[in-house]
Amino acid sequence: MRPPLIYHPAYSAPLPSSHRFPMAKFRLLLALLRRQGLASEEQLHQPLPAPRRWLELVHGRRYHQAFARGQLSAAEKRRIGLPATAPLVRRTWLAVGGTVLTARLALRHGLACHLAGGTHHAFPDHGSGFCIFNDAAVAARVLLAEGLVRRLMVVDLDVHQGDATAAIFAGEPRVFTFSAHCASNFPLRKQRSDLDLPLADGLEDHAYLAAVGDVLPDLLDQQRPELVLYNAGVDPHRGDRLGRLALSSEGLLNRDRLVLDACLRRGIPVATLIGGGYDELTPLVERHGLVFRAAAEQARLHGL
Repeated sequence: MRPPLIYHPAYSAPLPSSHRFPMAKFRLLLALLRRQGLASEEQLHQPLPAPRRWLELVHGRRYHQAFARGQLSAAEKRRIGLPATAPLVRRTWLAVGGTVLTARLALRHGLACHLAGGTHHAFPDHGSGFCIFNDAAVAARVLLAEGLVRRLMVVDLDVHQGDATAAIFAGEPRVFTFSAHCASNFPLRKQRSDLDLPLADGLEDHAYLAAVGDVLPDLLDQQRPELVLYNAGVDPHRGDRLGRLALSSEGLLNRDRLVLDACLRRGIPVATLIGGGYDELTPLVERHGLVFRAAAEQARLHGL
């Protein structure tokens, strides 16, 4: 069995052509995976929008209602960087539902991959950096509330620190947050994850993989999570417009192999999220496709 893939056609909500967020990447990613033989119809699962009770495990009602009704202040809208259009509101609720579904399917199958997700700059009462709701935080809270897991880990390898996720779970012993990120990059004011691995500008493949590989296996052995939510952001790539690290595409692929193998060889299910990436659409989508290639390989190797 290939890993389940979670996707909704509404993920690519229309934005002005001049907008720098690459919203078309979600539908183009599915098309790429189909061309590469990595996405069959049997693998695809379509989420429902997250219900309000899920969102409110993380986000205050004032905030999510103001976003949905177009009532955020000008400053709040600028901080997010996305317009609160009706299609964007719908895709935001759907993407959170998609990450919850991905987590559930990962628990069932050992591995599942979301063609969206990783909005780790969304705090309980405000959004930031193109992130409106924190999908990984909501998924973690839903699974804990339902008793499906007692302990989980967020492994965030986006180039930017998973600041809001760290803040949301500060003092929560059931959720361990690990963020490996470029030290000098956004956000300027970092939060404190359970473990932060700040990395120097210009770090290349070998040093990056050594840094993560020296930490992650021991961390999994110590924490013994029942699920890993993996933010596989591709903005550590050397061609990324907002990056500052210097990984190659092969380096990103080996990073994803490293994470998935470390988890699966310990019997820990993994839900992957695509996270951030900023470049021309064609190379960007190819980079996002790497975690799905790694997932197909690792599912086969580990007999999933």
